[in-house]
Order: sequence, then structure tokens, then C-alpha cells
Amino acid sequence: MSKFHQEPNVYVGEVNIKVRELDRAVAFYENIIGLRVLEKTDHTASLTANGKTPLVTLEQPSDVIPLAGHHSGLYHFALLLPERGDLAVFLRHLVETGYPFGAGDHYVSEALYISDPDGNGIEVYWDRPSSEWKWENGLVEMATLQIDAQGILAESDEPWSGLPSGTIMGHIHLHVGNVKQAEQFYNEVLGFNTVSHYPQAAFMSTGEYHHHIAINTWQGVGAPTPPKNMVGLKWYTLVYSNEEVRQSAVAKLEQAGVSVIKELDGYLTSDPAGNQILLVI
Repeated sequence: MSKFHQEPNVYVGEVNIKVRELDRAVAFYENIIGLRVLEKTDHTASLTANGKTPLVTLEQPSDVIPLAGHHSGLYHFALLLPERGDLAVFLRHLVETGYPFGAGDHYVSEALYISDPDGNGIEVYWDRPSSEWKWENGLVEMATLQIDAQGILAESDEPWSGLPSGTIMGHIHLHVGNVKQAEQFYNEVLGFNTVSHYPQAAFMSTGEYHHHIAINTWQGVGAPTPPKNMVGLKWYTLVYSNEEVRQSAVAKLEQAGVSVIKELDGYLTSDPAGNQILLVI
């Protein structure tokens, strides 16, 4: 387990994604991504890597409409693999299936990028040891370079059998309408620290991770919140270590005048761009 994804840090645990055709989406997440179905109904399916913890929940709204650009919402969610060898196995699997993908070496990590059949973005990555990350004045050095595909593939020749059970939700990257406004919300209300900037983007974390949450205006400054029935992100979870710290977060949200609704297993709120967040323990 990554030390950045356990207490006392606050981190992303699960994403709920709206899709147009549930069965098609489930087949993709099983056969291309390598998650397994934990529970399934007519309209929802929760997917897991370890057979216990849901990482991705798919939902087919009754009046669903396709994803359209120029809205806030999901840029990608990112599944974190335990080892570089796991990335080798996944890379070879993508090459063998012929599924289109992109890639990037970000200094702190090596990543592969794909979209599901509905256009929801997914990153699958592994982290270089944090002792190798370079920090200066509270900011971590990140870039986007070409990956060393041959070097990665040389790490493992294991056959692909789905995602390893140690796979977790590493981070989420969101489209917003205003970076400064959203950054202020995540910094001042939810307590995340900004650790890197890209053009029109900010990267934030707790516990000196390279990022648990990233935000950008690459869909346009002022991009509106999408319709509720549009394909894309429904909500993502922030995991708190206990009820006391979660209540402290709820109190800060309420003090800031942000709506918080008690749900069955959490508190539902939204960032200034309308991206819904479920606070869980």
C-alpha cells in the first residue's frame, strides 16, 4: 500500500462514472483495464482489483446523453500499480489487444493513458520511489516526456491476468472553469497543498504526494457544469482516517458556505466547478 494513500493523508478512493451502455462499459473495464465485477444491477456495476474494495462504479442513467466537450468534469482518473513490472504487463496487454493509448514519463511516475468507449479518461501508472522525486520550494518537479517503453517491457514477461490486487486509485484530474477559484477551494477549505503548476493547471496533495487531485481549464475558462445525465464523472470519494477529521472537513465546508448533504455512507459536496465529492471514512 502506498504510504501516500493511508492515514493521516486524505486521498481519492473511488470514482463513480456515468456510461451510455453498462454492459459494453463492463466488458471494457474487465477485458481491457482488468478490473473485476464486485456487484452488478441493471443500471450499476462496481469494479474492484482486490475482490473487496470498489475502485470504479459504473452507472447508466435512464436518460443518459453522450459526453460533450467544453464542460467541467473528469479529465481522467488514475489507477496506481504497485510495481514497474505491473506496468510492463499492462503495456504489453495494450499492445497485444491493439487498444489505442498514449503515454508519458512525468519524472515522478510513468503512465499510460486510455479512454473508455464513452470517452472517460483513464490513466494507469506506477510511481517511482518518492526518494527520487525532486522538490524545490515546496513544489515537486514534473514534466511530460516520452516513456522508455523497451525499458518498461524488460521489467516483466508475466502473462496478463488483469490488474494486480494491490492496485489502488492514485489520483483524479478534473476539468474546472476557473483554476484559481478551484485551487483556493481545495487548498483553503479541503486542506490540500498545491505542489506543482502546469499551464492552466494545478496539482495538489496531502502528505507530500505528487498529486491526489489535479485541476485544469483545458476545456476552456468558464467551462460550465455538465448536465446531470451526461456521460462522465458522477462523484469521487475523498477518504478520511476517522469521523473526527471528516467532521472537521464538513464544518469547514459549511463555514465556507458550501452545500453538504448527508448520504448513506458519506457527505456529498461539490467543488466550485460542480465536480461532486463524497467524503467517506
